[in-house]
Amino acid sequence: MVAKKLFGTSGIRGLIGSEVTCELALNVGKSLAYYLGNEGTVVVGYDTRTTNEMLDQAICAGLLESGVNVIKIGMVPTPLVGYATEKLDADAGIMLTASHNPSPYNGIKLWNKNGMAYTSAQEAKIEEIYANKDYISVTWDKVGKLNVNEEIKGQYIDDLVDMVDIKEGLKVVIDCASGAGSEISPLVFRKAGCEVTTLNSQPDGFFPGRNPEPNEENLQTLMKTVVAIGADLGIAHDGDADRMITVDEKGNVSPFDSLLALISKEFDGDIVTTVDAGLCMDESVKGKVLRTKVGDVNVAEVIIEKDASFGGEPSGTWLHPDFCMCPDGILSGLRMAEIVSRDGKLSDLLAQIPSYPNIREKITCSAEAKVKVMENMEELLTSAFDDIRDVNSIDGVRLTFEDDSWVLIRPSGTEDYVRITLESRDSQRAESIKETCVKIINDNL
Repeated sequence: MVAKKLFGTSGIRGLIGSEVTCELALNVGKSLAYYLGNEGTVVVGYDTRTTNEMLDQAICAGLLESGVNVIKIGMVPTPLVGYATEKLDADAGIMLTASHNPSPYNGIKLWNKNGMAYTSAQEAKIEEIYANKDYISVTWDKVGKLNVNEEIKGQYIDDLVDMVDIKEGLKVVIDCASGAGSEISPLVFRKAGCEVTTLNSQPDGFFPGRNPEPNEENLQTLMKTVVAIGADLGIAHDGDADRMITVDEKGNVSPFDSLLALISKEFDGDIVTTVDAGLCMDESVKGKVLRTKVGDVNVAEVIIEKDASFGGEPSGTWLHPDFCMCPDGILSGLRMAEIVSRDGKLSDLLAQIPSYPNIREKITCSAEAKVKVMENMEELLTSAFDDIRDVNSIDGVRLTFEDDSWVLIRPSGTEDYVRITLESRDSQRAESIKETCVKIINDNL
């Protein structure tokens, strides 16, 4: 099996023109068709990026040329592609998106018939077909059929609303980043009984209002608006709405780990999260905390394997197995709104979650340099610290120290960065760990 070069942590992603092209999309479509036995049906959707209609045409052409039927559902959030693939009994789904990356990027993500993203092993198989050009064109009488389905959006909206019970009149501000959630997310919240104010909810692939990454730097307008109108809650999506981050009634962006812990408390069973999740998870949930590699598909695999109740990454990518195995930022937002409407102010609820100094740092690093930097990372880290209790190398290198502090060094699977994530009960200790790790990485670039 060939080493994966196309697929990263979350599908294929790269710059349009140099890394992601129509030729790539065409041949990925052919490769997926070959993987499916040159038969069956694939659901195809895309976010608001300016390059998506051309990629949509190319990938659909590859599928049709290879004998596979296509159901086009147009500009939709990623979770709707996962939902539609399962509900329409399709054999696979394709979402064209680069998620939180800026406008010049685009990507391709593949979905199984149960709504779960393709696993690493499945992606490797697609890459092998792609690399060997194993794909085939069928004869004229076996070409796939193209259908458009508009109705599935309404079904998705109705099913989402049925998942929650929100008290009438909850004031919510929703910032969709002009991404794929722009049309559906505000509508769903209104149907669920919320009083909705929208920001950046006109679909626009230039993302004129803000960068699609939902972080504090990009959410200043949302933070101010929540306070200005006296809203109960602010909700921000990324470019394809598979993620969700909240702003409390005081205008503060919720700490990622605390927010994940708060929602996880709602479930009785085991919870799956990633190696970059903090101590508050272990101290908040009812069941066991199971940690796996970063990436929603890794979380999904463990949810299925261990029959867990819920799973999520601190980034706001949460999976709700009682609804669909695709991460869903709209359902995540609805469930947070339900909690706030039932239990009171979000700031008070988050204050009850244990919180410790947490640092997330990223160091610019090319794809080639990432390999070099990570090559001896475990050895370099273990040499630099003398109070290590545990070393976990399931995804990057995570050290746990005798005082429960921990640090994770891992290369980004979607961008040119090496990420440092760490936590300690003491802020000075946290800074000291960070400085040591930054020096180790920079010395090895």
